[in-house]
Amino acid sequence: MNLEPPPRDVALRFVLLLGVVSLLADVTYEGARSITGPFLAMLGASGALVGIVSGLGELTGNGLRLFSGWLADRTRRYWFLTLAGYTINLLAVPLLALAGRWEIAAALIIAERTGKALRTPPRDAILSHATARVGRGWGFGLHEAMDQIGAVAGPLLVAAVLRIEHNYRLAFALLLAPALAALGVLLRARQQYPNPQDLEPSTGLAARGFSRAFWMYMAAVGLVAAGYVDFPLIAYHLGRHSAFPAEQIPLLYALAMGVDALAALIFGRLFDKLGISLLALVAAVSALAAPLAFSGGRLAALIAMAVWGAGVGAQESVLRAAVGALAPASRRGTAYGLFNAFYGLLWFTGSAIMGVLYDISLKSLIMFSVAAQLLAVPLFLAAVHAGKSPRPRSAAR
Repeated sequence: MNLEPPPRDVALRFVLLLGVVSLLADVTYEGARSITGPFLAMLGASGALVGIVSGLGELTGNGLRLFSGWLADRTRRYWFLTLAGYTINLLAVPLLALAGRWEIAAALIIAERTGKALRTPPRDAILSHATARVGRGWGFGLHEAMDQIGAVAGPLLVAAVLRIEHNYRLAFALLLAPALAALGVLLRARQQYPNPQDLEPSTGLAARGFSRAFWMYMAAVGLVAAGYVDFPLIAYHLGRHSAFPAEQIPLLYALAMGVDALAALIFGRLFDKLGISLLALVAAVSALAAPLAFSGGRLAALIAMAVWGAGVGAQESVLRAAVGALAPASRRGTAYGLFNAFYGLLWFTGSAIMGVLYDISLKSLIMFSVAAQLLAVPLFLAAVHAGKSPRPRSAAR
């Protein structure tokens, strides 16, 4: 009598383990990111320096993802790079409690981003093997939903500490607990699933190079990223025009994050049924966020936050799932490195352009955002019809 659990159940448990890791990790570094700005200011950094440190951290992180994805495929050391990246990413946070100068704090902030960049492509490659069994959209959707729980819980935990003690160093020090818990769960996942590639049935995809559909998809992803207005700019606009009092704006972000988590699950299920063509619909709907946020009143802003959160949920789940469907398993790390770096670069570029346009013309900003995302629609559809991977495989059972 065979008492072994079905492959789908084994894969689902692995997805959930990695989801717990992401939840605890997000409690750690999203909690820290909510106060790094004022902490740097307390240490004597100027506003310009805070901006430079933040920008340099993101730039370094995006560039390194290209290298870490390639290195993972070249060495096949996916677990080693994932563990090393998480260790740097997570332990840099509580070390901020010991920083006595802004230069040391800045180095730790950049180290945290560097660790995240090092581990993200190999982690996503590992996750993609398991999602082939449970459904790529559903697997990445579950992972993103759990990730967002941590992203909301972390800042709330830090806010509670500051309300009681008003001590930044204590807040950073307490984040050691979820950091160590995340590393513990990750080590357990590594022990239980040392060869996650065994969870993925053969897809028949060629191992050399990337398909035409993949590059069309990447072009569409770049347009979505460039046209997606960043929340800080929306918050700046709403605060400047007194649409909402300052204390209510964080609640708008919480609303968006709640929708994000729910949307990741819904879009994940839909992706497993509809494939990449779903992303054309997502891009078209997401294009409504900028017009609603920048040209409407309070009700329009609330709707904009829901639309914006749904779009982020789709981007963090099914955009990643599609990479796994389009790239051969042997090149999955490189594919995720390209995806993350390209997405981050175009997001940064688009955000900078829209920031400049905001001071010139709100109409121009809205037109840029809408046009970029609508231009992605035919490219997503072209990727579907390129004939390589128009629809994801059904979850193997």
